[in-house]
Amino acid sequence: MAKKNPPAAEETEVPETPQEQALSADAEVWKDTALRAQADLVNFRNRTQREREQLWSEARADTVTQFLPVIDNLERALEAPCSDETYKQGVELTLRQFTEILAKLGAAEIEALDKPFDPQLMDAVMHEEAEGVAESIVTQVFQKGYRIADRVLRHAVVKVAN
Repeated sequence: MAKKNPPAAEETEVPETPQEQALSADAEVWKDTALRAQADLVNFRNRTQREREQLWSEARADTVTQFLPVIDNLERALEAPCSDETYKQGVELTLRQFTEILAKLGAAEIEALDKPFDPQLMDAVMHEEAEGVAESIVTQVFQKGYRIADRVLRHAVVKVAN
């Protein structure tokens, strides 16, 4: 005699009572609420991380910008005539240390001399007719420009050949 297979699980399920249906609906609501809360927490973490990075970037740029006049003055001090070689070396070392610190903070000088004029990086305050120089080439830099990544902290102030 052949054995009968037990009935499938679907066939043996008993219809849910109204109370079980209500509990099942409540469980779905709580599950949905938990998933939404979890998604909100992930979004909050991501948003605060982006805001923190943006604040750090702005604070770094503001700090570097405050030190640019100091670097300008140290460069002017090096250009001035000086009979004390030890003093001049001290100014040189101080300037080098400042520029190294700025580099560690991600700041870079905008290369302008003998480069094509770029209005997004440079401010032209003078034009000159220069022999042997192509048009729109920077012939003199009055004040160095600086940037961090794609953000310009200060435009280079330059003279451009016509």
